[in-house]
Amino acid sequence: AVSPVNAGTADEDLVCFRDIKPGAPHHYLVVPVKHMGNCKTLKSEHIPLVRRMMEVGKAVLQKNNFNDLNDVRMGFHWPPFCSIAHLHLHVLAPASQLGFLSRIYYRINSYWFITVSATQLSFTFVGFHL
Repeated sequence: AVSPVNAGTADEDLVCFRDIKPGAPHHYLVVPVKHMGNCKTLKSEHIPLVRRMMEVGKAVLQKNNFNDLNDVRMGFHWPPFCSIAHLHLHVLAPASQLGFLSRIYYRINSYWFITVSATQLSFTFVGFHL
């Protein structure tokens, strides 16, 4: 069973729990309670939701005594490389300690994994709807 992580800053719209197959010493998933499809269903009006997901991820890291927020990787798996069809943000830290396979699986802005910052740039500057 997957046990929720007490994020402290999570609201009724988001939950956070540990990934069952962690790719880093700290690997959490931040998930909207309301069903949303994968990251391709995101539109510009979802930017506040993605920002809140990031904030919850950072808060969970800090609550679990990880404070180097410059050594964090956050992002989404790009379809068809998603294991489930429900939006979930991967929060991995320290990114510098990702193992060989995790560095591939969570590779920055690859064909299968897109970081939150790149997602937000796509929303904001390109107008591309993921």
